[in-house]
Amino acid sequence: MKKKSVLFSILFISSLFAINAQSGFGIKAGLSYNSNGDLKEFTSEVTEIYKNDGKGKSGFNIGFYGKLDLGPIYLRPELVYTKTTSEYILNTGSTEDYKISKLDMPVLVGFKLIGPLNVFAGPAFQYYLDNDLKGLSFNTIENEFSVGLNIGASIELGRLGLDVRYERGLSKNESNWSNAGEIFTLDSRPEQIIFSLSYRLSKKKES
Repeated sequence: MKKKSVLFSILFISSLFAINAQSGFGIKAGLSYNSNGDLKEFTSEVTEIYKNDGKGKSGFNIGFYGKLDLGPIYLRPELVYTKTTSEYILNTGSTEDYKISKLDMPVLVGFKLIGPLNVFAGPAFQYYLDNDLKGLSFNTIENEFSVGLNIGASIELGRLGLDVRYERGLSKNESNWSNAGEIFTLDSRPEQIIFSLSYRLSKKKES
């Protein structure tokens, strides 16, 4: 595991110890519908020969969360492994999947509305672990570390929680590679609708 991913984990585990003294922590997992930006193909003969918006496909996520209650407001950091896939049609006519694996660390600020209903928003710090197209891994992603935005709503029923959120990568981030004389450039910023189920492991603190 790379040093930055280890740092992500250490920061999150440290926050869990601090938060558990005030509120609690748990596990979460879910599915997503995601897409990336444009795929462009270039050759030495023509400046730009093809541009493809791509098609979103399903992905998944699994991880941990902590929660610090501050009256009607709460702070919820998460550490999540995310796998996303987008589909692109290349200039040759073949259809290929672009796959991304990353660690996400959203830091969410939530507001308790009515009963079990909450709304939340916050930045998501992202570290890219792996990305590949057509089965070929490449390491020329512009920035391994980037920032996104999460916004959504959740329902809490005892230890169980269900949330739906929209995630968008904010930092410009491109992947670049070449194959058989062609040069490819792909916008690696994710755009996702994420559905997650969570389970609180710690006991609820008595007021």
